[in-house]
Amino acid sequence: MILTVMMVALGGAIGASLRFLWGVGVLRLTGPAEFPLAIMTANILGSFMMGAFVVLAAQRGLTHLSPFVMTGVLGGFTTFSAFSLETMTLIERGQMGSAALYIALSVVLSVLGLALGVWLTRGILA
Repeated sequence: MILTVMMVALGGAIGASLRFLWGVGVLRLTGPAEFPLAIMTANILGSFMMGAFVVLAAQRGLTHLSPFVMTGVLGGFTTFSAFSLETMTLIERGQMGSAALYIALSVVLSVLGLALGVWLTRGILA
């Protein structure tokens, strides 16, 4: 178990570093922008890579690399790939209602959770 945790941690460090570099690269290419293009494109690219890895790992017997690649590297690179994978899994199981509920609750409650954290912390620190 400790080896798996170490692989996730290493992958997370790599993924977070890649996301930082991606953001710097997008900023240099596009200049400052009001729209969070770097994070959105990292999420899209990372979600694509998550989908490709799931299939390749299953077909080539590489699922043992999932903690490093999926949880670590792609989890660190994106803010969305695991969410996208879970959504697709529900869709492939034919659980469209659950997928829609998962999407709505994840997005709305995550934004509300962030807002609550900001509100409470501002109240405490004010």
